[in-house]
Formats: sequence, structure tokens, C-alpha cells
Amino acid sequence: MANNKRKCFTCDREKNTYTCEGCSKRFCFIHIPEHHQRLNEELHHIVDNYNEFKERINKQKKSSQNYSLIQQIDRWEEVSIEKIKQKAKDCRKMVIGSLQTYINDIETKFNNLNKQIQQLQIQNDFNEINLIYLRNQLRTITEELNNPLNISIPEDPQSFINEISIILSKKPKFNKWKQDAIIVAGGNGEGEKLNQLYHPEGIFIDKQKNIFIADRFNHRIVEWKYNAKEGQTVAGGNELGNRMDQLNYPTDIIVDQQNYSIIIADWQNRRVIQWLNQKQQILINNIDCSRLAMDEYGFLYANDYKKNEVRRWKMGEYNEGIVVAGGNGQGNQLNQLNSPTFIFVDEHQSVYVSDGSNHRVMKWRKDATEGRIVAGGNGKGRNLNQLSSPEGLIVDNFGRIYISDFGNHRIVRWCEQKEEGEVVVGGNGEGIQLNSPGGLSFDDEGNLYIGNYINHRITKFEIILLLVGYFCLEKKYQDIMLADFRAFCANDNKRLVNFWNELNDLANEKINEKQRTSSNDN
Repeated sequence: MANNKRKCFTCDREKNTYTCEGCSKRFCFIHIPEHHQRLNEELHHIVDNYNEFKERINKQKKSSQNYSLIQQIDRWEEVSIEKIKQKAKDCRKMVIGSLQTYINDIETKFNNLNKQIQQLQIQNDFNEINLIYLRNQLRTITEELNNPLNISIPEDPQSFINEISIILSKKPKFNKWKQDAIIVAGGNGEGEKLNQLYHPEGIFIDKQKNIFIADRFNHRIVEWKYNAKEGQTVAGGNELGNRMDQLNYPTDIIVDQQNYSIIIADWQNRRVIQWLNQKQQILINNIDCSRLAMDEYGFLYANDYKKNEVRRWKMGEYNEGIVVAGGNGQGNQLNQLNSPTFIFVDEHQSVYVSDGSNHRVMKWRKDATEGRIVAGGNGKGRNLNQLSSPEGLIVDNFGRIYISDFGNHRIVRWCEQKEEGEVVVGGNGEGIQLNSPGGLSFDDEGNLYIGNYINHRITKFEIILLLVGYFCLEKKYQDIMLADFRAFCANDNKRLVNFWNELNDLANEKINEKQRTSSNDN
């Protein structure tokens, strides 16, 4: 008689078994209910986590902190309005007082003249000299009356009101990256072959994860397609020179993803040039520019490391531009820069500048007359409150500042109003992972890309997603859940970020709770 019995996954005995469609394992009649019960328990774990998450969201909606923050804003509004009213009252009083004094002075002179005229009339003793004197006095008073007091109301750009702003500072969530780098471009030694780079600097990652690189010493811009083994030249590459089709040590690039034109800081040619379909146009000439940026409104920003300034241009109107940072000579004062390098511009048109030789990062708000130190500024060094010749610079949506700490061979993250930063990757001295990092960029998934100037390559550090809620599931179900969730959030990056942030908070609480329980049991 044929034996169709198979081993049960649970009891390891040969019995009539039934396959679970989910995990593809076989269970006997006795143990398949147990397996189903375990699946129910796993589902309950997910439901419990969901309910906790929902309860937490509801608590945040009703949070008393929200009311407290609104009260702070209301109080600032009251104090500011009171200051404005008092200032207006003082100025009004000064204007009225000055005008009254002016009129009273003329009236006094006029009355004195009238008394002199009456005195002469009473005495009936006067001659031509007296008449000339009276006539001159009357003319003087009349001219003074016809020439009113000159009162102007200049506006002081230095506000007497303490400005406030809203800084959203949440505990970092996507805050860890795998420390083993993946080489995504170059890595075959210095050289001019298409699988090589030679001191790469500025990098740009497009939405398809293609990498555009300012291949400085090869005098070209190369594009490495996603997962490609070599790049292709998209600008320059015709040896060093100053012809329109040549570049001379290019150091930075911007890619317009609408028309795929490339804007290049052509360093040694002292120009900013645009390439579009192999046609070139000089946008800015006679500028010692090594770094570029563009804001969401289409304004172009360029540093001038010799003039120690950053200027802004409206696309299509390339005149002298407007100074938006520095421009007050070389120095370390708050209105000065010293060899500015990389630039980042946020949605409010605040300009962040890696102030290289001052070993700090400065933030210049729009129309400000001086900047504010937001990273470093404590001299050159490797302590967490110091930087060493900062280069690449990016600010995320939460206001966290990521910096290529060139001299310390590390990437650091600073939060505004914090006294020190934290190391994200590197920090172990020169090595194969990082050696003099320059250009810095993120892709849409949050993976970190770094230009390794000395190692002649671009490396990628993959982000670590701290997942929770499904940690009780088997690997197969974890994959299904994650795939479903990614599909759910595919068209809404903000939804993805916000949801994972909340899940990470919950995960940390769960992990801490589990650790506390284990400690108590021991």
C-alpha cells in the first residue's frame, strides 16, 4: 500500500499532513490549528501596534503642547504689537513736538517784530535804516515760514522686534546608514577611462538614481546610469581648454531635470556655462566660481571664493547678480566669509554656505546683512563641535544639516541651535571608506552619496530603515507587508516619511520596554 504520509513541521512525525498556503510548510491534523492560532496571535500583535499608533496620533491631536505653542505665538504677537504701538507713540510725540516748537519759534520772532513796529509807530521816530531793518526781519521770518521743517521717517533694517520662526525639530528617524560603502562610480584608480574618475567633486543624483559627476582633473562631466559599470561623457572631455566645447577643471554641476540641461562651474575658465544638447551658452563670465546651487524658484546661486561672497541671479538675467552672503571682504565676522565652498538654498531662500577656511557653516536668511553660525565655528579640529575645511552641504526637510567634513574624513549632521554635531559615516581617519569627502547628495530613498576626492570614486551608503510592528512576523510575511506598504506610499513620499517616523517612535518604545522587562527578570 502506497504511503502518502509526510513529516509534520511541528512534531516531525510522518502523518497525513496539510500544506499552509502562506508559509508552504506541512502540518498534521493536530498541529495545523496550533499553526493557525500562532498566525492569529501574530495578527493580534499587528492590530495592537496599530491601535497603539492610532491612540498616539489621537493624543498628539489633543496635545496640550499645541495649545502652549499657540499661547507663545499669541504672547509674542501681543508684545510685538505693544512695542510697535509704543514706538509709533514716541515717534508721533516727537513729530508733533518738533512741529510745535518750529511754529512757536516763528510766532515768537513775529511777535517781537510786531512789538518793534508798534514802538516805532508810537514814538513816531524812525528813518530809512529802521525801515530797512524791519523789512529784512520780515523777509527772514517769511523765508523761514516758507521753508518748513524737514522731517523724514527712515526705516531701520535692524528690527527692534525679536523675530520668531517655527523650527520643526523631531528626533531624527532615518538617522542611520550602513557603514560599509558601495562603490557606484569610479573605484578603478585615477584615470581618464570611462570606468575611472580623477578627483571628482560636485555630484548630482536625478530621480532615476543616475549620477552626474564633475570629473575635475579629466575636464569633463560624466553621467553614470543606475548600476552602470562605466560612465559616459555628457559635457567637455575634449582636453583642457577655453573653447565653448571644452572645460578647465570643472568643480560643480546642476542638472535641470525638465530639459536635462547641465549648468557647470567651469572653475579655471572663470565662467558658469550651460550645456544643452551639445550646445553651449556662457551664463556668467569673469567669476571665480567653484560651487553652484539653484532654489525652487529657479534662481541661480554661485560662490566667488576670491571675493568671499555668494551671489544670486534670476535665470535669463545674468547681470552682476545680488550678493546674498558675504561680500564684506575676507574675515571671520558674521558678515564675512573666508573661502566659501558648497552652497545650499532652502525653500525660504535662506542660503547655507560651507565657510571653508573659517571651518564653519553659515546660514544667511533672505535679505539678511549678516549670517549665523549653524555648525562648527570653534576653530579647526575633530571634536564634535568643530569642523575641518567643510565642503559638501545639504539641509533636509527637518532643518538637519549634513556636511562633508573634508579634513576629518567624515560626514556629520548638525541640528540648528545645537552646540555640536554627530558623525553619520566615516570619522576613522583616511581610509578606503572615506578620504577627503567633497560632493554630497541623497537619492529619493534617503541613500547617501559621497564624492571621494582622493579615492577617485563615488560611494553610496544605504539607509537603514528601523521597522517595527511586523517584527513578530515570519520573514515571508514581513516582505509582503513591506511591499504592500511601499505600494501604498509610492506616490506620496511625505506620507511614507511621516508614517515610518511614527512607527520608529513606537519601535523604540517597544525595544526599551522589552529591555527593561528583561533587566527586571534578571
